[in-house]
Amino acid sequence: MSSQEAIFNSFLTKETFEGFEDNERYTKEWLPKVEKYRQALADSIPDSCKAPLPKPIDELINEQFNAMDYMYSAKLLTDDEFKITDTPAYKLVEQMSKGELTAVEVYRAFAHRAIIAHQFTNCAMEFFFHEGLQQAEERDAYFRETGKIVGPLHGLPFSLKEHMDYKGKITHAGYVSMIDNIPEEHGVTVDILQKLGAVYYVRTNEPQTLMHLDSNNNYTGLTKCPFNLLLSAGGSSSGEGAISAFGGAALGIGSDIGGSIRSPAAFSGTLGLRTSTRRVSDIGSVSAFGGFETVPCVMGPFARCVEDIDYWMKSYLNEGKPWERDGWVLPMPWRQVAKPAPKDLTIAVTRDDGLVRVSPPIRRAINEVVEKLKAAGVKIVEFQPPNTKLAYETLNKAYNCDGNLISKEFLSASGEPLVKLTKWNLNFGDGAKQYTIGENRQLNIIRDKLRTEYTRYLVDNKIDFILSPTYNNVAPHSEEIYNWSYTGLYNILDFPTLVFQSGVFQDPNVDRWTEEDLKYEYRSDLEKLENENYKPDEFIGAPVGLQLTGRRYFDEEIVAAGKTIVDDILKVDLFKH
Repeated sequence: MSSQEAIFNSFLTKETFEGFEDNERYTKEWLPKVEKYRQALADSIPDSCKAPLPKPIDELINEQFNAMDYMYSAKLLTDDEFKITDTPAYKLVEQMSKGELTAVEVYRAFAHRAIIAHQFTNCAMEFFFHEGLQQAEERDAYFRETGKIVGPLHGLPFSLKEHMDYKGKITHAGYVSMIDNIPEEHGVTVDILQKLGAVYYVRTNEPQTLMHLDSNNNYTGLTKCPFNLLLSAGGSSSGEGAISAFGGAALGIGSDIGGSIRSPAAFSGTLGLRTSTRRVSDIGSVSAFGGFETVPCVMGPFARCVEDIDYWMKSYLNEGKPWERDGWVLPMPWRQVAKPAPKDLTIAVTRDDGLVRVSPPIRRAINEVVEKLKAAGVKIVEFQPPNTKLAYETLNKAYNCDGNLISKEFLSASGEPLVKLTKWNLNFGDGAKQYTIGENRQLNIIRDKLRTEYTRYLVDNKIDFILSPTYNNVAPHSEEIYNWSYTGLYNILDFPTLVFQSGVFQDPNVDRWTEEDLKYEYRSDLEKLENENYKPDEFIGAPVGLQLTGRRYFDEEIVAAGKTIVDDILKVDLFKH
């Protein structure tokens, strides 16, 4: 057993896993259903739309193949398809509203690119191209008849994380026991987006339990980073990160309870917004967290530019009015906030959260971004976030405060094999210990004190935003991500957070541990496990995504500042190749 395996196993002490797996029952009763599901996915992809791979996919993975570069260099799409799929969503709607493009033209281009994205990254769990085409044709028919678009999302091809209820389609959330679950209606957000004009054709991959910052499950397996196929696309909105970065959808939607929008956005090379709670409805979705209010899950957008994030939120809230469909959503329309001038911004920079040291490419990206911000006139304040250990421990205890009761119910119903990181997440906090109501309230008390402490720091010091790593590394190797501290902090605080691309990519010749780094004394086994995973020659070209965080319900201000930082200062353009 390697030292890495020994450290990993040393964390698996809070859950015995007794009563979860039953290989005989799974193989006999459930595996045939899973194989049918896999076959349906394979059969749904037209051979005529597939791209020729330069080598078998396993070889490409081992070679750290950059599928993004190859798509352009090999011209896997037509010039028109590239032009359409490399246009921001809000501009596509404008063009369709003028009759310059049809919804069918837009749909066909994105559907083709989505197929290629799936070939390389394994991002999809379900395609339904005929239905997508029919929806696009309906948008065009409406435009021909009325001269108007259906709504602000007219004809935009949307990808959806699979666990969101979709009428008439299997919705399983990565649990094999849910393979017979077929909702009778769309979830609230899925329905609202469609009524605003969205076109659906793909539902994307996620991990077993939805509690990995990775993607593995017993349905379709691992999703990969488009810039380096050896690496993970992140999770749990795994396929959303990959398909968004690859340009296989104009816009997408994921969910986040500990980093599940932000890690796939950062790792895959795109943008994602972790919204404040109670802004985007999650009514109509499958997970083990029903009724969980200590750290609620949120839903939010994926896109390739900040303007599209803004457009998604404005359209959904101001036109969709989700509070009329979901009594838990706050009646808060999206405010129009002007893009701030750099000289008016004060940003606190976190370089190390006190728990896990960042790897060299993350350190370099933070340094480069900070220097560009300073040069533009942004005031920078160094920030060591307080009580991060308490926050992380409280968060992990909260996740499993039901003693893994619901997760066990979902998993044991089929007896499916537990994948590696499911064993990890079942050991969060106190694992199988079931908390009393009083103990759960104590977690909420700690949470609320932390929220107040951080809010007061920002207000008292006139700090607008916090800039921080999304994770202590770039996209990790599949099933080798253990630390959630950089993302999870903002879940327990319920601070909205935008992940954006820094424009920095891992360079094995530059991003190496220094002699001083090699003398570093680890603060914990978790830090040792994470830091020793970073070997510079095994992460070639991985993108570096960073977090921009603001106060609770200041989502609009974060997005506005994102335009200043990403577009004006960093000049990162994910549509330009």
